[in-house]
Amino acid sequence: MTNWIWALSFFLFGYIINMFYISVLYHRALTHKAIILGPKMMSWLGLTGGWFTGLDPKTWACMHRLHHMYSDTEKDPHSPSTFGVFGVWVGQYKSYLQIQQRLLKNDPEYTSLVSDIPFDVGITNRYNLSWLPYIVHGILAFTLSHFFQSQLIGVAYFMGIMSHPVQGWMVNALAHRFGHRNFETNDQSTNNTFVGLFVFGEGYQNNHHHFPKRAKFSVKWYEVDVGYGMSLVAEALGLLKINRFTTN
Repeated sequence: MTNWIWALSFFLFGYIINMFYISVLYHRALTHKAIILGPKMMSWLGLTGGWFTGLDPKTWACMHRLHHMYSDTEKDPHSPSTFGVFGVWVGQYKSYLQIQQRLLKNDPEYTSLVSDIPFDVGITNRYNLSWLPYIVHGILAFTLSHFFQSQLIGVAYFMGIMSHPVQGWMVNALAHRFGHRNFETNDQSTNNTFVGLFVFGEGYQNNHHHFPKRAKFSVKWYEVDVGYGMSLVAEALGLLKINRFTTN
């Protein structure tokens, strides 16, 4: 029983770190400016984002801005309308690699979309070392397994900190196919309650597509946005500032 408790604790530890980076820093702050980052926090994000998530922040932001520009059309980098619900798993990864290559080649069609981001594509991505963060966290997972003499604990940590493929698929596929809609939008976005809870508010895609510049994704009383709660805590700690003056 003790190993299961430790495993759950390390999974949650890794998962919360990953979701803070992806949902708060990458999505609400870097991509949509719904959260304002100071120069030091912005530099920290550029330096550490890829190491904590395995995903380059500038590439992620470019991909997500393309998603909003072409949501659920053929140009959407990860729509179930194009790839199918299960095909999004592979489709989103291929799109990510293609967008990253276009940024590295300084394609103006793509670089213009993220010209406001004050750092380059991460060094590991520039030198074909994008696998390195996975190795680092794999070593940390092995160390935890050895220290606690439990492979379960190491696996739990790795699955938590490197959970983005599952999160991304759930949001991009399920929350654009299944759920309720509070607003009429020009796409297939939905509010999927299960995804909203599991992925810290990211599942409320219909709300988010209607109000893309708002830091809080929930609208109804029963829609719980844990990511916004983390944003409030981070603001109280002086790490960032929520932009409460946006109207859409």
